[in-house]
Amino acid sequence: MNKKTVQDVEVKGKKCLVRVDFNVPMKDGVITDENRINGALPTIKYLMDNGAKVILCSHMGKPHNVFNEKIKLNKKEKKAVEALPEEERAAATEAYIEKAKKDVKKYSLKPVADRLNEILGGKVTFATDTVGADATTKVNALKDGEVVLLENLRFDAGEEGKDLEFCKKLAAFCDVYVNDAFGTAHRSHASTAAIVEYGLVETAVCGFLIEKELTIMADSLENPVRPFIAVLGGAKVADKLNVISNLLEKCDALIIGGGMAYTFLKAQGGEIGASLVDNEKINYCNEMLNKAKTLGKKIYLPIDTVVAKSFPDPIDAEIEVEVVDSMAIPQDKMGLDIGPKTTELFANVVKSGKTVIWNGPMGVFENPTLAKGTIAIAKAMAESEDATTIIGGGDSAAAVATLGFADKMSHISTGGGASLELFEGKVLPGIACLNEI
Repeated sequence: MNKKTVQDVEVKGKKCLVRVDFNVPMKDGVITDENRINGALPTIKYLMDNGAKVILCSHMGKPHNVFNEKIKLNKKEKKAVEALPEEERAAATEAYIEKAKKDVKKYSLKPVADRLNEILGGKVTFATDTVGADATTKVNALKDGEVVLLENLRFDAGEEGKDLEFCKKLAAFCDVYVNDAFGTAHRSHASTAAIVEYGLVETAVCGFLIEKELTIMADSLENPVRPFIAVLGGAKVADKLNVISNLLEKCDALIIGGGMAYTFLKAQGGEIGASLVDNEKINYCNEMLNKAKTLGKKIYLPIDTVVAKSFPDPIDAEIEVEVVDSMAIPQDKMGLDIGPKTTELFANVVKSGKTVIWNGPMGVFENPTLAKGTIAIAKAMAESEDATTIIGGGDSAAAVATLGFADKMSHISTGGGASLELFEGKVLPGIACLNEI
């Protein structure tokens, strides 16, 4: 970890613009999971306690037809309007805009500001815009140790578009830039990297959350205690092309489960029935299998599979299954979880590791009948008390939390996409822009 943190710079009396990840799940305006808020609190409290003027900024969801407080029709809506007779277009446009106005409320960070205010003793105010008049007034009124949360960054097109003028306005709120949003560190947006890349901010450091992510994940990838076991699951090979290649060079053994396993099985000549397959990646899978042999690494694939005639609908519905050999799945069946022999094999491999990273479930874990493989991996990691166990965000993190193993892991990443790119060996824009020690 060669990046400066908030502890390496003077913050007293300084305006500290902190990029956090408050993209929290909400239902009817109520926050249903506060983990991302809690993850940002150590950095926020440190800055407050050390006399900083704290300006928090985050995105919420994808309000892509709301820019600069104006509602615009998205591409799908425009196409629908254009298909109507001319005399009906004005009314249809207005109907879409009215609906969008109602939808905007669900993307507002106001509920997050209210909850933060409760947690932080009434020292948080909320700006109803991002870089406009209300934000400017409230930032200028900040006293040392106080906090303002700006409205959703993505309400302005300049955020994702890295617009220079938007970056200049954001940078005006900033003596010190602090990135503590690992979940968006792989995005090169205005608030995640561009205000530093454009040279608008000189002092750029990470918060405690990103420091933890880099220290645990990056260091474990580069200097793992061995044996180093990597576990990959999820649906598509294409999502993890470079991850597989990069991890093969670092790990001692690679376990592949989930939907992506069937492309590997087909590459070995297996009959995979109606299972998910990426036929364009057959050659790639063979290349990876050959690469593993060349490097003296072991790739573990399912030896038996839980199959059904169709995907469960709804996803948690009761479903009739059977267990078959992974290389001989019937034509009318699809693989939806690893089988009991594979579960035992994979669990034993996981337990042999001193460093274990995992990204992607072994099956349709949302269904109780099809969750056994994913549960087995989580349980094996949870029982590996002398190993460093890392969950790479996304569905794996959701599975571990749902199954009750979260507190047994060494680290659960806050960023699925960012974790994958770290596993790929990529440089993350939101990290690269920060000052080095």
